[in-house]
Amino acid sequence: MTISKPVFDRLGLMLWIVAFLVTVILAQMSLDDRSVVFVYRNGAETFVAGRTLYNVQLEMGYLYAPAFAALYSPLLMLGHNLGDLVWRTLCFGLITYAVVRQVRKLGGSDLTWLLSFGLVLSLPMALGAIRNGQATILLAAACWLLTLSALEGRRAETFLWASLAVIAKPTAIVMVLLVAALRPRLIPVLVLSMLVVLIIPYAFAPIGYVNEQYRDFFHMLTSMAVDRSGPFSPCDFTSALAWAGVPIPEFDATIVRVITALMTLSAVLWFDRKLERGTAGLAIFVIACFYMCVFNPRVESNTYAMFAIPAGLAIALLWREQQGGALRVTLMILLVLGGMSGLSRASHEFFSPWLRPVVVSMIGCSLAWWFWAKAREKAHHAGPVAHG
Repeated sequence: MTISKPVFDRLGLMLWIVAFLVTVILAQMSLDDRSVVFVYRNGAETFVAGRTLYNVQLEMGYLYAPAFAALYSPLLMLGHNLGDLVWRTLCFGLITYAVVRQVRKLGGSDLTWLLSFGLVLSLPMALGAIRNGQATILLAAACWLLTLSALEGRRAETFLWASLAVIAKPTAIVMVLLVAALRPRLIPVLVLSMLVVLIIPYAFAPIGYVNEQYRDFFHMLTSMAVDRSGPFSPCDFTSALAWAGVPIPEFDATIVRVITALMTLSAVLWFDRKLERGTAGLAIFVIACFYMCVFNPRVESNTYAMFAIPAGLAIALLWREQQGGALRVTLMILLVLGGMSGLSRASHEFFSPWLRPVVVSMIGCSLAWWFWAKAREKAHHAGPVAHG
């Protein structure tokens, strides 16, 4: 089975852009249909009005940091339709820029094909989050750019992307901690970015009101971490085990998460030392996204878009590096079919929430093995790569 590179040199990128334009048109025709942007808009309106942001009892609705509401509030002045359009364009533009920047780091003579093919592979699983306008796309872009900037030692960019990532979703702290472990000299920059994120809301609202929102926010985060009896239905590895008839107690699940966190840390440190710089950035981000999706107790089905986009690019790289073999075909099929599981309501109800964590686990472990084999092969021929 071969993929004609000239076909994907332009077609893949065109499909990526056309898919976004179609989702924007659909969103403008029915603003709050199959969209979560109204949650961000309502959160910003609530923040501007000085009302309580969080429903601590339900643990649903607005679940983001106060800084997110503060920074989304300028979009309210544009009106609902234009504000929605600007939000979606910002998220889509940043994730596309992150992919382009990563592709340039990989190098080679067929970068346009690599970009197009990777985006096409990720589209089925990523399209749902793009259609819904979810902050997951912004989170993926910011964390990816944070990874690349930190590995290059760019302090100002590291500060910017770390701040934006944590504002997008609190789970970005996982990526921040990984970056701190990879580049300890950037720890002061990362700490400063966290402090700035905490301070931002105070520039938009009274101190007493912001303090009250932070109290509710951290209380909500703590309660969600220990209480899984609420209305939220997670889509992490525990859901797959429960579907298979092997439910796992929350304490045991926490132990699994801690062990896999240590394994993830070991893997990214090893990839940083052994792989070429451009490939190392992709490998590190793929492994980090795998952990942030499969082992996140609050992950949703559309959150897997964060993994799908770098995984699609990694599979495209595998196609370029290997001229044959069943692995690249298998991973391509898994990623595409895993994303198409939500095409209809019936298929979504049948495959959710167990299919995507299973598929992503298979892809993530296979890609980790391939990156490991690639690093071992390079070390055997040329010795270890020092990144400084």
